[in-house]
Amino acid sequence: MSKALLSILRRDALRVELPRVADLLHRRRAGEIDDAVIDDLVALSWLEWLGGTLQLTATGSNICRQQIPK
Repeated sequence: MSKALLSILRRDALRVELPRVADLLHRRRAGEIDDAVIDDLVALSWLEWLGGTLQLTATGSNICRQQIPK
């Protein structure tokens, strides 16, 4: 499997995972989020550290909204 394909697969997996991450952040349970997931979401600019707190970016919020069934 190529590195590019792995990146696409990882990003898709993170997209599916993001609503659960957002829920954990909302409930102040960031400690339950895997460090590798946090690192990858920050690298994608879907999460950010602000004043020592992890939060969704505008992009992350939009991606979560896209996951809501219509």
